[in-house]
Amino acid sequence: MTWDPAHLPTHEGRTFVVTGATAGIGYFAAEQLAATGAHVVLASRSADKLAVALRAIREHVPKASLSTALLDLASLSSVRAASEQLVSLPRLDSVLLNGGSMTMRRTDRTRDGLPMIVGTHVIANTALVAGILPALRRSGSASDGRPARIVHTSTGFVAQFAMRPGGALLTPRVSIAAYTKAKTITEVFAFELDRRLRAAGLPVHSIVTRPGVGVDAKTPTRAGIRDATTPYQRNPYTPWAQGKDTAAWSAVRAMTDPAATGGEYYAPSGRLRGLPERVDPTARTAAPAPEVANRIWDELEELTGAPILPGA
Repeated sequence: MTWDPAHLPTHEGRTFVVTGATAGIGYFAAEQLAATGAHVVLASRSADKLAVALRAIREHVPKASLSTALLDLASLSSVRAASEQLVSLPRLDSVLLNGGSMTMRRTDRTRDGLPMIVGTHVIANTALVAGILPALRRSGSASDGRPARIVHTSTGFVAQFAMRPGGALLTPRVSIAAYTKAKTITEVFAFELDRRLRAAGLPVHSIVTRPGVGVDAKTPTRAGIRDATTPYQRNPYTPWAQGKDTAAWSAVRAMTDPAATGGEYYAPSGRLRGLPERVDPTARTAAPAPEVANRIWDELEELTGAPILPGA
């Protein structure tokens, strides 16, 4: 189908959660989702940055329905507290797992002693999914045939560099390899999650997206989000890349397109930029050997300390 990011479907009465919503792609995803009429919960670890993001969205979407949740992905206790808050919402229709530390120092650890990259991008997100799944199940059952959605953020590096996903805590020495491995595990988990949700007959779909490349130089101004007061990061791909507003399109489509369904992958039509479209996922993450997917699932349950699909 033709997809127009400037004219999104209306989602009044629904509730979306965006993690990492105070900057970059997460902020613009939240702004675009707010324009659909949905209630959007901005989740981040900084109360001050959440306040800035709220003001910026309301400047561009005056009638936006917004709230916030404090969520530090480097702390599993914070993830549990945020999950309890989100589960108490009247409804929860979709979550965008966009947040995660971009620190590339191999020695950095979360508050639970986990490697920072895998701890925030994989283990914390798994714990969040497990914590809010009851709310997603309730809303999916009450949505007139529209299942709830869990949207996972990945990267084109997964297709470009073949990383073995096993041993989540075995962190490669090269930072980009550590990031790629974390996102490889993310994809394997996301597709296995969708298979298990379907097998259990639950009204929740798991979808994967990647943003392409979003750069500051092409990102529109938002007070306190992208302006003279915020750090500017140079990027060698700028001539071929897009702004972080358009880099949010793939995730927003996965969350709002009525035709989107579990097990799909959305990405820019070009390698670095373009309109969001459904693409073929990488076979080694979408359809790995069952023992690989089962091993990753079991390891993530052990690291989060809770079953992902209790009673399924």
